[in-house]
Amino acid sequence: MYRDFFKRLIDLLIAIISFTIALPVFLFVAVYLYFANSGKPFFYQLRPGKNEKIFRIIKFKTMNDLKDEQGNLLPDDKRITPIGAFVRKSSLDEIPQLINVIKGDMSLVGPRPLLPEYLPLYNDQQRRRHEVRPGITGWAQVNGRNSLSWEDKFDLDVYYVDNLSALLDLKIVLMTFKKVFIREGISSDSSVTMEKFQGN
Repeated sequence: MYRDFFKRLIDLLIAIISFTIALPVFLFVAVYLYFANSGKPFFYQLRPGKNEKIFRIIKFKTMNDLKDEQGNLLPDDKRITPIGAFVRKSSLDEIPQLINVIKGDMSLVGPRPLLPEYLPLYNDQQRRRHEVRPGITGWAQVNGRNSLSWEDKFDLDVYYVDNLSALLDLKIVLMTFKKVFIREGISSDSSVTMEKFQGN
């Protein structure tokens, strides 16, 4: 009953209330990033959701679009802006995803939505992460986030799918608040963001 009905209802109520409360911060960060990123405060990207349905995720734009002489984007650590680094470390870049939750693309808690290009690379077990809506935070995020290997992250995602409950969601939310305050596991050892998944 929780998985099929109450989880979505709770997501919707909390997302609407949270976005209303966070609206002043949302507007302040959006205006700041508008000037820092040449009129582009938001970052949009296609991601697979529940049952691998593609949706467009929205986040604050924390990196500029600087390119090398060949026209390729520079590495993440060369493009992240000072305000972007702060927004990322404080997890403020996640606030716009409340809009995705309200729309029904995402849940507050669930496996993080990854890139569509990874879909052909999953094995059957890893693909099970798409049996539920992706989340703003998840079991993998509170157990290591970007410091985890891809294999460990997927194992935690599938564990969440198999053990989804109101109690587990509450535990993840409480652990998320702790992680945000101590800023733990935000980057991997060798990159500003997680290295790309290359397959099994």
